[in-house]
Amino acid sequence: MGTTPDPLSVDIIVESPLWDAQPLAETVLRRALSAAAAMLSTRPAELAIVLTDDSTIRGLNHDWRNIDRPTNVLSFPVRQLPQHSGGQRKPAAPPTQLGDIVIAYETATDEAKAEAKRFEDHLAHLAVHGFLHLLGQDHDNDSDAEAMEGLERAILARLGIPDPYATGDLVPTAGRHA
Repeated sequence: MGTTPDPLSVDIIVESPLWDAQPLAETVLRRALSAAAAMLSTRPAELAIVLTDDSTIRGLNHDWRNIDRPTNVLSFPVRQLPQHSGGQRKPAAPPTQLGDIVIAYETATDEAKAEAKRFEDHLAHLAVHGFLHLLGQDHDNDSDAEAMEGLERAILARLGIPDPYATGDLVPTAGRHA
């Protein structure tokens, strides 16, 4: 009997030494993404997570979103063009390579403190949020935001992580990009 291959291959790149202060980060990320993939994805897929700092993510945010400040998480999905066959469009199969998720250490830790959340729980939320963006989810309008937040809640609940939107005092920046 063979084993079933892991449906999600995650390459974690630690770009900033600040992440050394969080020795469980890689375990938290893999667990969160595995839960998200098990709930949402049926095809084997690959992605990379880059653990960086505010300076680097600020540059990415400026270059890709024209916003000159750091943010907690950015997602860079791989997009496949629809295939053509006999003049008729065939829907593209989901990409094997989903893309990259970049998470900034200082912003993530500051948010966790400000929102009185365990860092590991907030990190899992950021990973799930980024993963959903790679799968095409977004929060550009209220109905899309509600749908995406519902998926985040369901995935995090499977991990025993409290609802990240329950406090109501602060709007978590993972759910609403400023």
